[in-house]
Amino acid sequence: MDSATKDEMQPSIPPGSSCPGPEWPEQERAEQLARGAALKWASGIFYRPEQLARLSQYRSREVQRTCSLEARIKSVVQSYLEGVKIGVWQLAQASEAVQAAREALGQAHGLLQGLAEATQTLKPLREQVAQHKQLQVLSQLLPRLWAVPAAVAHTRTLIDAQQLLEAYACLRELEQLQEETWAPLGGLELPVFEALGPLAEALGRAVEVAAGAAGQLAREDPALLVAAVRIAEVDAGYTPSLELTPRDWRQRCLQALQEGLERTHFGTPLLLEPGALKGWLEALRVALPAELATAEALVAPCCPPHYKVVQLWTHTLHHGLRRCLQQLLEGPELGASDAFTLLHWALHVYQGPEMMGSLELGPEADVSQLEPLLTLENIEQLEATFVAQIQANVAQWLQNALDGEVAEWNREQEPGTDSSGFYHSPMPAIVLQILEENIRVTSLVSESLQQRMHAMALSELGTFLRSFSDALIRFSRDHVRGEAMAPHYVPYLLATLNHQSALSSSVSVLQPDGVASGALAPVEAALDELQRRICRLVLEALLAELQPLFTALPSRRWLSSPELLDDVCKRTARFCQDFGRVRNPAVQLLLAEAERTVVLQYLRALMQGRLVCRGADERTRAAERLQHDAAQLRELFLGLGLEESVQCAPVLLALRDLLNLRDPMLLGLEVAGLRQKFPDVSEDHVSALLDLRGDVSREQRLAALSSLQAGPQPSPPAGRRALFSLVPAPTPTLSSCLPSGPCA
Repeated sequence: MDSATKDEMQPSIPPGSSCPGPEWPEQERAEQLARGAALKWASGIFYRPEQLARLSQYRSREVQRTCSLEARIKSVVQSYLEGVKIGVWQLAQASEAVQAAREALGQAHGLLQGLAEATQTLKPLREQVAQHKQLQVLSQLLPRLWAVPAAVAHTRTLIDAQQLLEAYACLRELEQLQEETWAPLGGLELPVFEALGPLAEALGRAVEVAAGAAGQLAREDPALLVAAVRIAEVDAGYTPSLELTPRDWRQRCLQALQEGLERTHFGTPLLLEPGALKGWLEALRVALPAELATAEALVAPCCPPHYKVVQLWTHTLHHGLRRCLQQLLEGPELGASDAFTLLHWALHVYQGPEMMGSLELGPEADVSQLEPLLTLENIEQLEATFVAQIQANVAQWLQNALDGEVAEWNREQEPGTDSSGFYHSPMPAIVLQILEENIRVTSLVSESLQQRMHAMALSELGTFLRSFSDALIRFSRDHVRGEAMAPHYVPYLLATLNHQSALSSSVSVLQPDGVASGALAPVEAALDELQRRICRLVLEALLAELQPLFTALPSRRWLSSPELLDDVCKRTARFCQDFGRVRNPAVQLLLAEAERTVVLQYLRALMQGRLVCRGADERTRAAERLQHDAAQLRELFLGLGLEESVQCAPVLLALRDLLNLRDPMLLGLEVAGLRQKFPDVSEDHVSALLDLRGDVSREQRLAALSSLQAGPQPSPPAGRRALFSLVPAPTPTLSSCLPSGPCA
């Protein structure tokens, strides 16, 4: 399509149409958009050449449409202009109306200013009228006003005579008269009514006093109590027209009921002497239920139901008692007896069937809403106080019991015995009774206090056992040094072993219920240590008697005569004759340790190298002596009551086999057998035994000692304790040591 054709397609603007100037940018933009749309439309319509023939038709149609649009626009503009003309006319009319109204208002304002000036001239007249009305009211009320002072005096007389209802009626009449004069006088307060405020306050105090003594009045003069309560209730429904402060006598009456009740039972500060708390609590146990019974039977009928007298009495007494106890606990620390009494009373007696748990208290008491009498902190404080003071007392009692027992150890008489012949002392029973009794008493209060007491008892028993052990050490030291020779040293040691057994068999009573046995572990360990210490002291005394006898063993005399061991057995039998006064199982332990001590001394003597056999005959005699001595020791301790299975004397038979061996070349086998039976045997011990034989060459000795290192270390037989490791042996010469041995 050429440019000429495009120009012909542009719509033409008919003559007479106005084109918007640059002052109408929106119209110019709309025209541009319209031209663009027309161009786009024409490009689409005349894209094909065959449609150009219809160009004139399209042009005429567009011209008609344009003319139609211009006509419509002219019509709209003409209509708009007519509306604007009407609006301008209406505005002119409104402006004329506003001007007229302004002139009328100005005239009215001038008239009002004139009236105000006229009113100011009438003000004195108005004041005269008001005064005339007041004088008229006063003249009418003057007889009644003259009677007000007499009525006030009469009302005071009625209050003093406790005729409260009549006094309240008089007061109300006077207040009504005051209200009648107040409005007509324009709020003017007459001096004659100045006494009504103090008069009402005096009546209010009389009502409070009557309410504060409700319990006593309910028994002696219920009419006065009823009058006071009725006045408080009637006055609560009275609304004065005067601007006066509300009296709120009902609330003051309720508060007076509570304060009077607290003052009756808890008014004076609680300053009790030690031990007097029990009597005070016992008095409350009797007085409080009686007070509640009085409230339910006598006070409640005198009061309206919404007073809830029984609940008020219950809660007031509870809170007063709670406050009083708090003050008591904030003061000086209570003694153990008072702390226990208060805990038991607060947790059991107060909540028990004799007081707040009584079936006679109905649901109106509302006991379930009461706070605990003692807080958890109070209970913790009282329990700690009680346990601390009891612990100090228990420690002193146990120390006194121990001092009494220790004082008897240096007596000239032997320890006392019971009906069965065993050594006996009341000390263990006293100790356990002290601890058990305190635990039993605390079970009456609470489980937490009982657990505290259990812990305290175990702690104090452990301390007592340590003191007992220290006392035994001092007793033994003084005896051994000769500073305080005890005539019956060993019997009293044996008696203490019975004490330990008695404590050990009964300590389970101190274990708390439901607690694992581990709680007793420290005490049981202390008891075991005490038992070992006593046994050690007894065995040291036995050693002191036997050591001089073993200095001659082994020897030539020992080979030829049994006298040496006979003396040992006689001395041992004499020493152990009092073991029968020791109870099982301690006596078995003591006999086993005594037999082991004798055997160890025997082995120590053999290892000293005092004897070397000169030939086969002496070796045979030495072996026979070992066999005889083993049998003699076995018979000795069997006779004393020791079971054969726990004896250590069979070790002498093993040594006899080593000495009795005729072929030294087989010593290795014998030493290996000895090692299997007694794994703690060492090269030094074997060397000392080979020296006792006297016929072992260096090569044979080395071969025998090498068998100790052959194979793994054997385990000790079940139930057999170490022997050789407790026996010192002389250090052998280097020629008799293995290259890898400990002495090399």
